[in-house]
Amino acid sequence: MRLKLLFLEVLFAFTFQAFAQSNTLIVNPTIYLPKDSIETKVLISAINKFLFAADKPNEENQMLLEEQKLETFILLDEFKGITKSEKYQDDYFYKPYLTNIVALNANEYRVQVSYIGIQDQNPLLRASFEFIAYRINDVFLFSSPLIENTKHWSTEKRKNYTFHYQGNINKENVNSFESLANTFDKKLKSSNKQTEFYCLDNLLDLQKLTGVNYKMDYNGRTESVWSTQRNNKSIILLGNRNANFDIMDPHDLWHDRLSLVIPRGKVSKSVDEGIAYIYAGSWGLTWKEIFKEFIIQVASDKSTNWMDAKEERINFKTNGFNNSADYIVNALIVQKIETEKGFDEVWQLLNVGPFEIGNEKYYAMLEKLTGITKENYNEAVWKLIEKEKSSLTIN
Repeated sequence: MRLKLLFLEVLFAFTFQAFAQSNTLIVNPTIYLPKDSIETKVLISAINKFLFAADKPNEENQMLLEEQKLETFILLDEFKGITKSEKYQDDYFYKPYLTNIVALNANEYRVQVSYIGIQDQNPLLRASFEFIAYRINDVFLFSSPLIENTKHWSTEKRKNYTFHYQGNINKENVNSFESLANTFDKKLKSSNKQTEFYCLDNLLDLQKLTGVNYKMDYNGRTESVWSTQRNNKSIILLGNRNANFDIMDPHDLWHDRLSLVIPRGKVSKSVDEGIAYIYAGSWGLTWKEIFKEFIIQVASDKSTNWMDAKEERINFKTNGFNNSADYIVNALIVQKIETEKGFDEVWQLLNVGPFEIGNEKYYAMLEKLTGITKENYNEAVWKLIEKEKSSLTIN
């Protein structure tokens, strides 16, 4: 026993010394640790390795339980940059403190770690995380508690979709979701993409489910959607009032399906939004209803220059929400390209990349696909607007 206490004292002293130089885990001597001193040493060392690796790209983290990697990626995303403070200009202002270890069984532990900074002797809590440590062949690997926390939930399964929920879920809208998602996937040539949804009413429950007991960033926020993907599988956590699918939003569904094929940050946002508008409307309104408001609020002014609208956002409102006029213009362009040449050509325009001043890549690709040049762009857009007004019989 004396030898064990001596070992722990040396361990804690070393931990506090190392802590001063980095983000090494701080272990307070009052924390209840495993009775076996060797177990304690291996576990603390593994937790440190897990925390150090958490700030790296997720795929590089070698401390994860293989069969729960994707679920743990969601938690790891919340660790990124957690020690840094812009206010105090310190990359290691917030230090990790071990706050609890609970043995679930002989080979599993629940671990809680809080990131705290000290300023003028006042503790500032940045975040508090919880994860599971698994002892496998004398080493420890880690996972988010997501699967453990939802093991008794109800499940609704479709071919490529699994919905985890408590209480009720709108199965009719789930069916509509599946049908429309399959339509979008076909356009995107995306097959066998497995998606798991976790349906929660609010952001607070979503955080706790994944192992984020608290994070300063989310103070006061009530809703959010978190997601991650790996290979052919994605996980989406719905933390909002529509988590039971009472309302099905086709507009956002397009964005979700696209993100399974290519990160949305790598494509043209205007084209991406244009596709979503022409396929599914927005804010609960149909394409025709939105286009009518676009005509009334923006396109009624014949002096409007659509190149200027691309460089400096022009908004109009529907149901109290802002819509970009450039998104509507791109919806018309997408419709023209797909009607004349198919979605493969739309895909080329979508992939010109993010916004850049002057939009030279956009105009070059547009000319290649449609013959519309930068010089005649404004005139061509007005023609598309008039054609759509006639098609939808909007005066």
